[in-house]
Order: sequence, then C-alpha cells, then structure tokens
Amino acid sequence: MRIHSFLVNCHRWKKKITPKMKKLTLLFVLAFILLACDKDDGITPVCNTVTNVSSISVTSNSAIITWNEFDASATYNLEFGVSGFTLGNGTTVSESGSSAQLNGLQPNTVYDVYIQTECSSNNLSAYTDVHSFTTSSPPVIPEFRNNLSELNLFSSNLNELNITSLAFEYNLNTTLFSDYASKQRIIALPEGASMTYDGDGLPVFPNNTVIAKTFYYNVNDRDLDLGKQIIETRVLIKLNGNWESGNYTWNDSQTDAILDLDGSVLPVSWIDNDGVTQSVNYKIPSNNDCFTCHQSFDELKPIGPKLRNMNFDINGSNQLQQFINNNQLSGIANPSSIGALPNWEDDTFSLEERARAYLAVNCASCHIPGGQCENESTLDFAYETLLENSDIVERKESIRFRVSDYNDGISMPFIGTSILHTEGVQLINDYLDTL
Repeated sequence: MRIHSFLVNCHRWKKKITPKMKKLTLLFVLAFILLACDKDDGITPVCNTVTNVSSISVTSNSAIITWNEFDASATYNLEFGVSGFTLGNGTTVSESGSSAQLNGLQPNTVYDVYIQTECSSNNLSAYTDVHSFTTSSPPVIPEFRNNLSELNLFSSNLNELNITSLAFEYNLNTTLFSDYASKQRIIALPEGASMTYDGDGLPVFPNNTVIAKTFYYNVNDRDLDLGKQIIETRVLIKLNGNWESGNYTWNDSQTDAILDLDGSVLPVSWIDNDGVTQSVNYKIPSNNDCFTCHQSFDELKPIGPKLRNMNFDINGSNQLQQFINNNQLSGIANPSSIGALPNWEDDTFSLEERARAYLAVNCASCHIPGGQCENESTLDFAYETLLENSDIVERKESIRFRVSDYNDGISMPFIGTSILHTEGVQLINDYLDTL
C-alpha cells in the first residue's frame, strides 16, 4: 500500500512541474556544478614518488644517490641503513635537489636507501622501492703502521682473515716448514698494477706492493669450526725499489696485531689430525732474523712467491693462469713455458725431485749464491743447480748431522723452527742414502 501511494504521488508531482520550474531546476544544477568545480581547484595535487634511483661515486665510506625529480620545489627525504634495516630506524637526510651524498659509511657493506618526496608538510609521497649498493674496500696502506688493521689487508673482523678485495691469496706447491703452523699468504698490488714475468723465479713487483704471511694453529685440526690461534703476520713492502720488512704479533684477544720488531717466544698447543695434543715454543722472529733469511746479495727480497713454486693447479685451475686472467701477472700469456717446482709430498715425483724441492724451499734462501751462508758453506741448494755443482754429495754426512737432531744454534734451519720436521728429515735422509 505504501509503495503504491508513493508512486501515485510522484506521478501527480510530475504533472504539476511547469516549464518555469524546469528552467529553475536547470539553473540550480548548473550553479552546483560551477561551485563544485571551484572547490576542485583547491584539492591538493598528488605528490609523486621519484624514479630512476641510482648510486654513483661509491667509495669505502661514502656514496652519491641520484634520482629523477618531478617538482623542483619539493624536498626529498632519504632514509638509509645497513641492508635489511626497518624503515623508521635508519639515518635520514633531506635534499632539495636531485642528489644526496651519504657519508660515514662502513667499508665492504651493503646499504639500503628509500626516498620519499615531500611536497608540503602534510603531503608526502609513498617511499620508493629499496635501492641497494655496496661500499668498496678501503685502499691497502703500504706503510708499517702500529696496528695491522691500519694496513687494510683484511675486511670485517680481523681474526676472520677475510682478504680485502684489493688483494689476493697465493699458494705454494712446496712450503717452508714452520713448526707445523698453518699459513695464509696474500699479495696486494697497487691499483691498476701487476706482477711482471721475469723467468721462473720471482716476478718483478711494482712499488707499493704488500706481501703478507699470517701464521696460525687450528685449535683442533680435525674440527676447524673450533677456530684458530693466530700468532703473527709477517709483512714485506716494496718502497722506492727496495723491500722493507716488519712483523705483527697478534694480541691475546685476537682482535689486532701490533708491530713488533724484537721477536719473542710463545707456547702453543693444538690437536693434530691424529687426535694427539702437540705443543711447541713458537719463535716469533725479530726483524734482524727476517733479513737473515730474506737477504740476497745484501738486499732484502721475498722468498716464497717464485713463479715455479706457484705453477700448479688449484681446484682444477692453474694458479698462474688465474693471475694472468685477472691481470695480476703480465708479460706472459700462459704458464706453459714456466718451470714447476715439485710438491715434496707428492710421491708421483722421484725421491730426488721431492728432496731437492724440499731443500730448495727450506734451505736455499741461505745456502745459495748471494745468501746468508754463501761465505760459510759451499752448498748450493737451488733446485735448478745440477747435483754435481751443488756439493750435496760431498757434504751429505754434514747435512745429515745438521738436520737429524734439534740442537739450538747447531741444527738446520738455523732459525725459524724449534722442533724437527719429522717427515722432512725422513725425506732428506732417504735421499742422502741414495747418493
């Protein structure tokens, strides 16, 4: 009934609408539209989010962030922090242009950046999607500063021995015996420079090259997750054509190493691969000791990184070829013409090859023309020296005596060890027995 009555009344009202009323109604509608349009002119425009966010001029502690702006009168609020931070907890900066410089950043770190446009205090855009960038490594410092950390050879926590991206690790086929210590060997070349091929021996290193060798013992050789005790880091730096040496002794907390030119003795214990606890009184050399072994014709020189001792495969790839591919070694296209020092532990080589390689690495730094013992001994342990010219046969019993027992000041090597290398002594004696 009510619906029917409503429809009847609407029909009656429709009949009563006159042309004049229709005209008035139309004018009312037009006025309403004009007023509504006038109010639309006062609506706050949309504050647009910037586009094309990028990072340029990224260094170890700074970066410039750029973007495309829509409104030259707007302010742009940047919030940044270590990757993964939550918005509202980062560092903020505001800029009126289309770029901002971020300072005080940490090296080797991934950062996230978000940008919001502020058209007015109550008109803000949405944040951009995250933009990420990674700061670079700080430059390696070719100076003997008080703390090892100041040289920038490692990134993050120093005791993790993570090598800076500006240096690289090298390995030797036959290594020097140092009381069973493990070693990490690295080379840092100046930016854009390389080692230069100069035969099978040492390459030519550019000035400001830094070579570092870190000595450590695993707490347990069978479980590397238990960590290690780092003892020392020996450093050579080439400055103005000459090599200089310095030694860094690690502190008890393993947070840094201090330049120490005097040397010391440190008791060390570890569990070997057989589960046996071993102990040594490890001798950290003085700077004079370093010169004793590293001198050649009264000049200080590296011993280990000879090309012939680095010419072997690691994980299926030749180490020297990798150096060439990475522009770290120049002057040669491939290592095929470079000799290779045998691995003394590889019994696919002859006994003589293995023993001569061991003697070359462990003894020839002194017993070689130009070495420390040139005027005290006729022995020449260089691997390339022919047996008949080495005096090994003539002096074999003297060699046997000097290596077969440990007597401080008598046994060989004269410095650098405090115990016998059982396996090395056996190799030498087996070889001498054939002569």
